Amino acid sequence: MTEPSRGRRTPAEPADGKPGSPVPGETRPSEPVPPERRALARGRRETREERADRNFAEMLAELRVVQTGVQILLGFLLVLAVQPRFGDATTVERTIYLTTMVLCAVAATLLMAPVPFHRALFGRGRKPELVRVSNDLMRVGLVVLFLALVGAVLLVLVLLFRPEVAITVTVALAVFVALFWFLLPWLLVRRGHRAGHGRDRPRED
Repeated sequence: MTEPSRGRRTPAEPADGKPGSPVPGETRPSEPVPPERRALARGRRETREERADRNFAEMLAELRVVQTGVQILLGFLLVLAVQPRFGDATTVERTIYLTTMVLCAVAATLLMAPVPFHRALFGRGRKPELVRVSNDLMRVGLVVLFLALVGAVLLVLVLLFRPEVAITVTVALAVFVALFWFLLPWLLVRRGHRAGHGRDRPRED
């Protein structure tokens, strides 16, 4: 039998003589990547928590715009109720006013709800969950705000014009608002989903 020549490594011997060093040509199974690191490979280079912080900040900026409209609408309804002419309103007009006022109050509540939710979950490391809940509240709040806006327009037109004119103009305005608030955004998401072959799906964070 011949002895192995000096200086030659056996296959089991590491390349640098230290345990754990890879041998040239040897493949090792890849180590699992933590979830916070997997987030770095998807679009922006940010962790899951950083993405949640950014999404919540963007959501608050959107809420400031929407809440201004809600406050203006609610103030208009409150002022309208104390006008002298409103004392002669019919039962139908009062019903429209009551329905619109309730819808406006519900919309304001839903659109302001992310603030108390944030206070309740503050410092608990649940910002991604807060973003998901706030997003759902904003979606429902926008639908209710749409109904309140249509009701306010219908109320004013009924007080000033004949019922058929008021209904025709209100329906036309409702279609116009729904086009830009709901239909066009939905078509944009659908087109991106088709073009991306399913890659344009919403992410959890």
